[in-house]
Amino acid sequence: MKYMPDLAAIILAAGKGTRMKSDLPKVFHEILGEPMLSYVLKTVARLFPKKMIVVVGHQRHLIMDYYKDWPVEFVVQSEQLGTGHAVMQAEPRLREFAGTVLVLAGDVPLISEETMRRLVDFHLEHEAAATDLTAVLEDAGSYGRVIRGSGDQIIRIVEKKDASPEELNINEINTGTFCFEKAALFSALKEVRAENAQKEYYLTDTIHILKKMGRTVFACQAENPDETLGINTRDELVAVEKTLLSKIN
Repeated sequence: MKYMPDLAAIILAAGKGTRMKSDLPKVFHEILGEPMLSYVLKTVARLFPKKMIVVVGHQRHLIMDYYKDWPVEFVVQSEQLGTGHAVMQAEPRLREFAGTVLVLAGDVPLISEETMRRLVDFHLEHEAAATDLTAVLEDAGSYGRVIRGSGDQIIRIVEKKDASPEELNINEINTGTFCFEKAALFSALKEVRAENAQKEYYLTDTIHILKKMGRTVFACQAENPDETLGINTRDELVAVEKTLLSKIN
């Protein structure tokens, strides 16, 4: 087993999950009798990070109580102001930490330990300021598009609502899972502005900001796109249950 002592993980779990048509936090919806967040936390734990920080918001008492005996720390995002804002809430817990920060959503229950290790290893080998786990989909749908430069380098990530018609034709997407050099992450987040269609602070804006700072940012493409996709609807929840059941049987 490969330990990763210079790794910290931030898991985003503050969302309402409006499309789930429920007042439960999105990550608290169950898959085969367990909250989907449990699948993510168990997989991240197998990397043995120094810290696992869970960002909570909507109905946070449910999550904090359920996981009170798990090896996690909680920070609160009291307003839903976007993924960048969510990650900012974790900065005080990482003041003494100086390694690699893995950021991912709590609604990706199929993501594997192998994929996360591959992402972290790729990030370290390339000495990147940031590395985005990307995936190629036949239909990129509502996902943010990855604008590549030369080789595996990224120029920027553009959200669907802000994308041009040409950019919407790109089928390589941002999965929402990233590795960052800790200092680069929080210096870039200080420059993020909510100047977009959603009026939110996007974590993805750190990519363009780091590029402007002269730092290198890379794309690490997932070998299995299906495991990187988040759950946003009840239909998607059922589909993931079927996938997990097929693995058991």
